[in-house]
Amino acid sequence: MTNVPYQLVTEDGRVVARIAARGSAVLASPTINRGTAFTLEERDSLGLTGLLPTGVTTLDGQVRRVYAQYLEQSGDLRKWVYLANLRDRNEVLFYRLLTEHLSEMLPVVYTPTVGLAIERFSHEFRRPRGVYLSVDHPEDVETALRNTGLGEDDVDLLVATDSEGILGIGDQGVGGIEISIGKLAVYTAAAGIHPRRVLPVVLDMGTDNLTLLNDDMYLGERHARVRGRRYDDLIEAYVTACAKLFPNAMLHWEDFGAANARRILDKYAGTCCTFNDDMQGTAAVVLAAAFSAVKAAGTRISDQRVVIYGAGTAGLGIADMMRDQMVREGLSRQEATSRFYPLTRSGLLLDDMKLLDFQVPYARSRADVADWVDADGRIGLASVVAHARPTMMIGTSTQTGAFTEAIVRDMAAHTERPIIMPLSNPTSKCEALPADLIAWTDGRVLTATGSPFEPVVHEGRSYAIAQANNALVFPGLGLGVTVVRASRITDRMIAAAADAVAGMSDATTPGAPLLPSMDNLRRASAAVAIAVARAAVAEGLARTGLDDAIQQVHQAMWRPVYPAIQAV
Repeated sequence: MTNVPYQLVTEDGRVVARIAARGSAVLASPTINRGTAFTLEERDSLGLTGLLPTGVTTLDGQVRRVYAQYLEQSGDLRKWVYLANLRDRNEVLFYRLLTEHLSEMLPVVYTPTVGLAIERFSHEFRRPRGVYLSVDHPEDVETALRNTGLGEDDVDLLVATDSEGILGIGDQGVGGIEISIGKLAVYTAAAGIHPRRVLPVVLDMGTDNLTLLNDDMYLGERHARVRGRRYDDLIEAYVTACAKLFPNAMLHWEDFGAANARRILDKYAGTCCTFNDDMQGTAAVVLAAAFSAVKAAGTRISDQRVVIYGAGTAGLGIADMMRDQMVREGLSRQEATSRFYPLTRSGLLLDDMKLLDFQVPYARSRADVADWVDADGRIGLASVVAHARPTMMIGTSTQTGAFTEAIVRDMAAHTERPIIMPLSNPTSKCEALPADLIAWTDGRVLTATGSPFEPVVHEGRSYAIAQANNALVFPGLGLGVTVVRASRITDRMIAAAADAVAGMSDATTPGAPLLPSMDNLRRASAAVAIAVARAAVAEGLARTGLDDAIQQVHQAMWRPVYPAIQAV
């Protein structure tokens, strides 16, 4: 990651790696090692003669070999381990393989397979990657970041997690570093953020996971999760050190618990370039699907009545972003807020419930919905759908099958093109299967899901199912921010990202998906980056000029190829 024995320079329009290391030190550095792709001349100049088989292989040949080896691995966890080892051996080859097979390998390097790797982190630990910051030693934060050897112009992006809300598997302590590493791999493969210009970070607050605390091999702080003042002190120390050492970098927050995610973003969004993917990334890709859906339905976002089943960080992040769009379309903030009906397992949010701060604006007066109450005293999903008559229903609940046939048919009876997005993943936690939604609405539904699904055939027509994957948004957002050195990330920049994604699909064609395919991530990332960069300029937040957005974004996208070599 740091202090690698080479320097990248540009000479006569080409990238050249000036390498001071020799012999086994070259092969031990994943950032400069290219294994059998070293030519005989390069081997001679770098002291590699006799340290490799005689045959010279092209990068394309290496990709074919490692892809065949990848396919031989039994199970996704073994595939994850294989890719992790490949990255530790040859970074360019790893990213070339990942880029060429991105939609296939995304579920392995990131969700859901990375969750298995996180759970096994302490037992499978091989090589440190990233920065480990402890709540017990906040005084060491700046030192730790300095120890990376990276200067103020060397870092574009940091992804940090406190590991409390990992991928539906909860508190995973220090193992959460793997979610930061996986996220950055997607930034690089999808948007060309240079792998040498990013840092994965774990904020080790301890853990409430008793399995980890009682595991002799656990590598994190061995105490209960710290909250309150000491927690906030570590967050503050991290943000302050990043602002000092890496003033141009974007700070990405990942998989924080609901009690902290919103307040951290709210605290720092106005003073630094910061982004929470669980809230803003999820909301942006859902907004993109909603843009496509309302276009197909011949309506606008501001015309919708929206039920959100799962009123947590993700669900109400979606509500916030969609509400802001309604305001931009002419509604008052109060009127826009009233169009949302969020529910938890306890039912519709009511003003006499114990609520989190970000839930309060959406809570309804119990008196206003007194006749909606079910026999058990709650106001459940079926009752809300029956009384509110929503045009859009979004699931972030992880409650399998929550969108029942009766509920969906009731909704479809009151709206011509029901928009239904069961977003919980993995598939086992999905609120409804797209095949059922299509059957229950006689093909009228407009849908996007959190997990990938094969096309559905209904009455002779094939329906492509859009996957509302954050990877359609966050890589391009980070790239756009980097291109113009944006000082902050605003709601308008995120809405611009959503609009760019929506513009890549045309759901007005029967059976067409609401979102572009995951096979088009590089193209989607470029489109998002251009839109975000332009929005940053329009809002006066760009610290670098944008003379030719398309060309500047294209040039900024790193491509995994071996540079020319110059032994020094």
